[in-house]
Amino acid sequence: MSTSRRYDRLGVHSIGEFHMTVPSLADAEQFYSAFGLRVSREGAGLVLRAANDAHVWGRLSQGAKKRFDRLSFNCFADEAERLYVHIEAQGFLPIATPAGAHADTDAVGRWYRDPDGLEVQVRPGPKTTIDEARHQSPALPLDGTRCAPMRSKAKPALPQRLSHLALMTPSVPARMAFYVGALGLRLSDRSGDGVAFLHAPHGGDHHLIALARAPGAALHHLSWDVPTIEDVGSGMSRLQAAGYTTGWGVGRHVLGSNYFYYAQDPWGSWSELSATMDYIPASADWEGLDHPAEDSFYLWGPPLDPVFFANSEA
Repeated sequence: MSTSRRYDRLGVHSIGEFHMTVPSLADAEQFYSAFGLRVSREGAGLVLRAANDAHVWGRLSQGAKKRFDRLSFNCFADEAERLYVHIEAQGFLPIATPAGAHADTDAVGRWYRDPDGLEVQVRPGPKTTIDEARHQSPALPLDGTRCAPMRSKAKPALPQRLSHLALMTPSVPARMAFYVGALGLRLSDRSGDGVAFLHAPHGGDHHLIALARAPGAALHHLSWDVPTIEDVGSGMSRLQAAGYTTGWGVGRHVLGSNYFYYAQDPWGSWSELSATMDYIPASADWEGLDHPAEDSFYLWGPPLDPVFFANSEA
């Protein structure tokens, strides 16, 4: 069986890119640069890329209020039309291309609106989810040798790709009807109707999207993959040195198993440095289980401040 495709499954395979409006592009450029992304000015907005990757993961425009505007998913070109028919058979009808959409990428495929009103594009595009686990471990001590690198010579921790994103929603089941029932994502794990983790059907991280119950819809966090827990800690130090001192971590999640550090962005949502998340290959028939709340969040980490759950778009 292919490591990158299941022909018995119909569904999107990757996140393409997102669009977000923020109150200050200058603040965004400073924050995401400190986070370790490549930030460039293009037209009237900003474009976000990972360290060694030409893929555009995010586009930012300036507006009066922070808002997570749009999310694009990529699918295989030879099944796009069949996927559109499936989505629309579930009752999600296409909408017009959003105003201000990017001319090169947003005019292809079809646009829909998810149950919380988010504009979602389904388009043919490259598979950005990984086809096999890329885990690394920091070096371990050997007898008679020094293990930790000198601080002055340590390599900077730079995000390699957008791993997943988490959305706040008033109804996890209603949003699952769209992302699972229509787009073809699959349940990895859930905790009742409080949170659900969904993975791509053709191989990828434990979750491509997480849905968390909240009074209102909003982006909760963007999660960026780094190679090791050492990079998670190193990235945390860089952000704190740059003045971004509100965060949570370092810790380890239970569902997904990844090590994490969350830094709060200038608008109250979060960007996560994530390492060694569980990988679900295309060949796996992963059984999505329902876990009690105490087993659904984190294994260890510092005490959690209620600000972590505040809605940044209310």
